[in-house]
Amino acid sequence: MRLIVAEKPSLARAIADALPVKATRREGYLEAGDTVVSWCLGHLLEQAPPERYDPRYKQWRLDDLPIIPERWQLVPRSQARSQLAVLRKLVKGADSVVHAGDPDREGQLLVQEVLNHLGWRRPTQRLLVQDLNRPAVAKALASLEDNQRYQPLYAAAEARSRADWLYGINLTRAWTLIGRQAGFDGLLSVGRVQTPVLGLVVRRDRDIAAFEPKPFYVLWADLQVANGALRAWWQPAEHHPLDGSCFDEQGRLLDPRPAEALSQRLAGAQGHLAELDQKRKRQAAPLPYSLSSLQIDAARRHGLSAKRVLDVCQTLYERHQLITYPRSDCRYLPAAHHREAARTLTDACRLDGQLREWAEQADFGLRSKAWDDAKVGAHHALAPTGRPAELEKLSRDEANLFRLIARNVLAQFYPALETYETRATFDILGERFKAQGREILEPGWKPLFTTRDDVPALPPLTKGEAASVIEAGCEARETRPPEPFTDASLIKAMMNIARYVEDPAVKRTLRESDGLGTEATRAGIIETLLTRGYLVRDGKAIRATRTGHALIDSLPPAATRPERTALWEQRLSAIAESRDAPAPFLTALVEDLRALLAQADAGRLNQALAASAKGTAPVAPPPKRGRRGTSGRKAGAGRSRRGGKTNGGQSQAAADGGQARPQRPRKRSS
Repeated sequence: MRLIVAEKPSLARAIADALPVKATRREGYLEAGDTVVSWCLGHLLEQAPPERYDPRYKQWRLDDLPIIPERWQLVPRSQARSQLAVLRKLVKGADSVVHAGDPDREGQLLVQEVLNHLGWRRPTQRLLVQDLNRPAVAKALASLEDNQRYQPLYAAAEARSRADWLYGINLTRAWTLIGRQAGFDGLLSVGRVQTPVLGLVVRRDRDIAAFEPKPFYVLWADLQVANGALRAWWQPAEHHPLDGSCFDEQGRLLDPRPAEALSQRLAGAQGHLAELDQKRKRQAAPLPYSLSSLQIDAARRHGLSAKRVLDVCQTLYERHQLITYPRSDCRYLPAAHHREAARTLTDACRLDGQLREWAEQADFGLRSKAWDDAKVGAHHALAPTGRPAELEKLSRDEANLFRLIARNVLAQFYPALETYETRATFDILGERFKAQGREILEPGWKPLFTTRDDVPALPPLTKGEAASVIEAGCEARETRPPEPFTDASLIKAMMNIARYVEDPAVKRTLRESDGLGTEATRAGIIETLLTRGYLVRDGKAIRATRTGHALIDSLPPAATRPERTALWEQRLSAIAESRDAPAPFLTALVEDLRALLAQADAGRLNQALAASAKGTAPVAPPPKRGRRGTSGRKAGAGRSRRGGKTNGGQSQAAADGGQARPQRPRKRSS
């Protein structure tokens, strides 16, 4: 008997449907001739809690930290025991096993840790399914690989799971205990990703609060030229006789008097076009979406939270089978998909008027840079599967997201946007005035996108031609504070974390990394911080609460900044690519952990709590109490809607620092 173990029931059903023999439903599996297809429910196993290693760890004490297992243990999730029993029976009767976890690091871990736990030690095949349509699954079944090829991916996921546990369990216990000493009776959760994300928001909020607007001034002149009129802006030269104190670090004029004096002299003044730069430019269509890029666009266009986008995409993938695997960090498509794109996109879009029109106008003979096998890893960009989308039967969010995904792939079959861009510098009274414009020569893909108005075109110009001033004026403007984070900008910040790093060497390294978190976890990290009362939503803005401010202030700065966790992800990537081993990574982490624990200080936390109470940050909303008195969930509960797959082979709560509220010890430890 051949056993195929899928990550979740929806994938198992798709696999069974693609088999040559019609499948019969059994309790916990599907039977199709000599092939049985069963499934996990997300993670069936999770990292054992500290008390599993030693009963004394059930009571939280600073003296016991750090807790470092000598031999790691996994335990079944309480809600997964029945399915685990089904798999145990099937594994015992199997002649061969096929690993059908999702094609990513956590998907590799999720199924393989179950097979290891159940004692399967024989060779295993690997099935990689990118979308759930029957032809795609049948094609994947015909090209099974050796699971041994993916052992480095498993090693990286396992190391991540263990590292998350070490970091979250130890630092959360330490800060919760010193919080109690400081008079804070609640859980202070610390995680390798969530805490740096919280730090980003806290620092942004403080920049906004400390911002003092400053006025600055701009001078414009409306010019008459041979073939029309245009507006140009004064550009004081670097050698200008004005006092340097008249300008800020960005070259903005802080004193209106020089601009006002020049404005009065400009009326009727004559000048000429001194410099003319004209270029024809081609701009390719935006690439198909990764999950994060879709979350950014969907937040801006439709006001959807990152978590909502992830949930809707999962529904479009699993239930409706309209899009390919959504948790992708890739924006490129396999070259083989280009040959099938005309049929796939025509079928997918034919039931919607707007999409059908775009598909009919597409030139499927074009080939954009999006089709690049070298840039496709475990996943490719989000794309329609080819199943006709009846958008009127979808929810509004489902329809909106499908349109975005389909549009970005369709745009690859439109010509480039071609523009004619002009930059002109005029010399008037010995001063420089600049104007710029853009003319659209070929709209290409642009009509598929709703964008802001373009810079208007300038009239035809000739270098050296005369220009006369029709009117001039000085405008007062004001510097603006940084914008508060939103779902879109926070996801973008997590993706482009190098922008928030000060060390030049680290910044250079991080430009090539994946940033904070992964495509699959970023939305959940934001929601976790909201649920735990460290962040709140204020309209579209996301702001840190008083508790969030106090936690960041009480932690060592290195724990609140992105450098450590981003470099951590690089080490895990090296393990996944066989360039590094897990043991050195975990050894270095333990050394780092000891240094952080040595800085746990109740006095510092007390000061941080007192300072935050005097600030203007919002108060955290009351926690939702679960049956065991935890904040809205049982200890260790972290199941996602996806079916329980969370970061690192355990509940997200435990992985990123969340645990049940500690039992109050009879005698407070120090």
